[in-house]
Amino acid sequence: YYLGAEDKLVGRTSYCVAAENDDIPIVASAITLNMEMAISMKPDLVLVLELTDQKDIETLRKFGIEVEVFKTPKSYKEITDQFLQLANSVGKIAVAKEIIAESNERIKEIQQHYQNKPSPKIFFQIGSNPLFTVIPNTFMDDYIQLMGGKNISSELNKGIISREFVVAKNPDYIFICTMGVATEQETKLWKSYTSINAVKNQRLFTIHADIACQPTPITFVQTLEVMHKAMK
Repeated sequence: YYLGAEDKLVGRTSYCVAAENDDIPIVASAITLNMEMAISMKPDLVLVLELTDQKDIETLRKFGIEVEVFKTPKSYKEITDQFLQLANSVGKIAVAKEIIAESNERIKEIQQHYQNKPSPKIFFQIGSNPLFTVIPNTFMDDYIQLMGGKNISSELNKGIISREFVVAKNPDYIFICTMGVATEQETKLWKSYTSINAVKNQRLFTIHADIACQPTPITFVQTLEVMHKAMK
């Protein structure tokens, strides 16, 4: 959809927001694939995440279907590399390069606002039960770094934390990735922690998971825009 290649799409996952209004069959979740349905569609190419069962990938290939596996990107740079990889598969390299150039330009513009300024401490929550935070070496950590912020979880290598950990780190900003009903509950709960600077100064914000958790150059910049607007 972002590359203008939606006419090539014959099946989608249940998470494909862009295709919700089109009559494109759901063939899989992010991990589980309806194999019979997928094979019956006779696709030339199937795009999968590395979370997909290796046996499913091998079965598709046995039926002569090309399968391209995408790892979870660990940085904005990896997001753009994968976007080019995808564009190459669907014959849209020129479109991808233009989108990446525009995204890079906007990121530079946003970054300029935070140069030579103190680094605010940021807590970016992406799960509530258990409490889960953005950690280093992930593309979501790049949101924080590019805004000139300091991730309160910068020393962790696993994302599960306690509320006491957040209180002790005392973030200046809290961003909560939407989690359905839990979003409102989490917002209300954090507001009760009045000793945290982010709460004290009303710097508690939500960001929609459809953009924040979706690794494309376009959604990456959209997420930065939301953070930038909040932090201005």
